[in-house]
Amino acid sequence: MRIALVGATGVVGQTILAILEERRIPVDTLLAYASRDREAGIVFRGAPVAVYAASTERIRADRPDVVFFASSDDASQEMAEALAASGAIVIDNSSTFRLDPRVPLVVPEVNPDAIGPADRIFPVANCTAIVLCVALAPIERAIGLAAVRVATYQAVSGAGRAGLEALANEERSPRAGGPMPAGSAFAAPIFRNVVPQIGSYDGDGDTGEEQKVIAETRKMLGRPDLHVAATTVRVPVRQAHSEAVFFETKRATTRDELAAIFSAAAGVVFHPRGIVTPLDVEGTDLVHIARVRPEPDSRTYWQMWIVGDQLRKGAATNAVQILQTLIEQGRFPVATGAPLR
Repeated sequence: MRIALVGATGVVGQTILAILEERRIPVDTLLAYASRDREAGIVFRGAPVAVYAASTERIRADRPDVVFFASSDDASQEMAEALAASGAIVIDNSSTFRLDPRVPLVVPEVNPDAIGPADRIFPVANCTAIVLCVALAPIERAIGLAAVRVATYQAVSGAGRAGLEALANEERSPRAGGPMPAGSAFAAPIFRNVVPQIGSYDGDGDTGEEQKVIAETRKMLGRPDLHVAATTVRVPVRQAHSEAVFFETKRATTRDELAAIFSAAAGVVFHPRGIVTPLDVEGTDLVHIARVRPEPDSRTYWQMWIVGDQLRKGAATNAVQILQTLIEQGRFPVATGAPLR
């Protein structure tokens, strides 16, 4: 299989490479691209790989079977549809196609049946919404959801390399806790702080990130009618998002029933007692659920704490899992990747 990666030198691109290796995806040829040629190139499976400036003409001429986009919305808007039309499968980590009604928004543990035989473009959902939906989907299938409210605690790496560098620069600064450095990735200083704004505001006061979580959660769960509300917050954590989730079920349930549902769910680790933190899950691919409990005097209003590594499950791992699902569905008859996990 010939696999192309646009954004091969970025944080998500490098994580995709690591996961392709870990999951033993049958890559016969890796084709790497970035915003410009890179003399140093990259390394994949111990071998050097040249990095070339990305363009539709260059990538099309290289005849990839699959193109991963781990770069900007602009690159996806410019190239993805043309590459799909030329025969490639496109798996896109940008927000360009997520809410396009022509394409599915797939999380393999949540809605693999959303994949149609003619689909060629597969957006990777918002990282926060992926982690949320892996936890919510088992409840929706078994009991039904009436409403969801979520407050997030999102790691700086959700803003890419710029976010990681912003936190590192502020940590090193002799004026730590002082004014925000020029050109910061965030709306306020992040070191020793929390920033309740991710993205710009709309006319009603929601941010872009909050709008994404709401709309994409509805699409992935197949519930356009579902009431979803979100407040998204950036915190000084390097990697892995946390979310406090408040959900209402369509019928009364018990903690024991929810525990059984979570314990049997794909992609989930259920913690019947104690806590789980971002540091506990960094570098892993599963969504962890803890502190499941009812609101006072209720059997339909519930709370839980969930944590997941947004660079992996929220981005790169989900992208590779989509490819694995397509392999298992026979879209690449000669490929024999490791089983979905």
